[in-house]
Amino acid sequence: MEEVNQTFSLIENKKFDVLELSTILLILASLFSIINLRILKLPMTIGLMILAIALSISILLIGYFFPSMLNLAYTITESFDFNFVLLNVMLPFFLFAGAISINVHQLRKDKITILLLASFGVLFSTYVVGGLTFFLISQPIFGLSSLDITYIDCLLFGSLIAPTDPIAVLSIVKKMNLSPETETRIAGESLFNDGIGVVVFLTLLGIKTSGDAVTVQSIGSLFFTEVIGGLALGALIGYLGLKLVRYIENEHVELEVLITLSMVLLVSVIATRFHLSGPLGVVILGLYLNKHVKEDGINGISEMAMGDYVYKFWHLLDETLNAILFILIGLEIILLYESFNLTYIIISVIVIFLVVTARYIGVSIPIVILSQFKNFEKNTAKIITWGGLRGGLSIALALNLPETMGDVKSLILILTYAVVLFTILVQGLTMQKIITKKESSNKTTDNLKNFN
Repeated sequence: MEEVNQTFSLIENKKFDVLELSTILLILASLFSIINLRILKLPMTIGLMILAIALSISILLIGYFFPSMLNLAYTITESFDFNFVLLNVMLPFFLFAGAISINVHQLRKDKITILLLASFGVLFSTYVVGGLTFFLISQPIFGLSSLDITYIDCLLFGSLIAPTDPIAVLSIVKKMNLSPETETRIAGESLFNDGIGVVVFLTLLGIKTSGDAVTVQSIGSLFFTEVIGGLALGALIGYLGLKLVRYIENEHVELEVLITLSMVLLVSVIATRFHLSGPLGVVILGLYLNKHVKEDGINGISEMAMGDYVYKFWHLLDETLNAILFILIGLEIILLYESFNLTYIIISVIVIFLVVTARYIGVSIPIVILSQFKNFEKNTAKIITWGGLRGGLSIALALNLPETMGDVKSLILILTYAVVLFTILVQGLTMQKIITKKESSNKTTDNLKNFN
């Protein structure tokens, strides 16, 4: 046993480079995908995360006997720099891939509905979850007064947990037998609330780090600048990009792939440099280069902005990065295990209930208002609520909190991770049953109407 520990210690002291880390992730993604395909037979994202969690727990158990192995696993997992990789590398590609595949014509018809659901839902959830979490943690029964957690700390948690993860949502929604309207609403709302959520989080984080007072004016000013600036940037690059790919006339697919990659990165770099919303910019860019950019109403044929192989490339890239992301989520347990305690678990259970409830109310209010002017399927609010999965984005934002927050950051990480696990594992696995139940109920109603 001592020899094993010495071996792991030697490896532990070695610094892992990007190539080695990427190799480890791709091997795990390939292996877990095969196991899920042949044995588990679950939706790929959920299956991969379950296997990654199982691996993490196994490492923690083995690490009890071989501490050096646990230290090695900790070193490898920490080397991935999860928040940087997701926010600056993966997220722009995910959002662009989602935006170019959505039905843009249905999106235009429902733009007011989608934008209202996204904006109101995020803001409502941020302040409701943040406020109630602050009240909850402040209760003497939990004995957490020593943390000195502030109201804005809880607002930060509310903002990072409010947006649904488009990566997780889109991967589940694509496999559901939903109407085109409902599918577009869920997918569109997820794409836009993601961008809005990041803006709200960064705005609150800027106020916290600067020490300024939390006022409607200060928040509104920063929010407006990031949102409008991000949308304008995406529209400008998207317009120029559309002109460029049409000039090529789909004759050189490899060139179109290169152009789209460069434009996505360009939007992200400019947005980061000038403090604009990169996620919203990338979404608008994707809509300009959408697969359904032009529709022939007479023949029912959609004209694609780029060659079909370009969209297949982005679908492949999306699936590959998706697999890697959910493995990373599962492996994050290794970094968090030391922070777990019974009090945090109890609070996590309550917070999960708060998040789901706030999400339901936040989407129900706009639906009730808009139902006076638009048609909604029965139980649309429930479907959008239960389909509102949280994922890597929330974890990345939580990891992006400053280290000076100390134990407060650890608590927020635990709460975030608990919500992510619940939404993906519980909501993700039961989503199909809810949809099927809804459809059966609707069919029964229709049959009764026809019988009468």
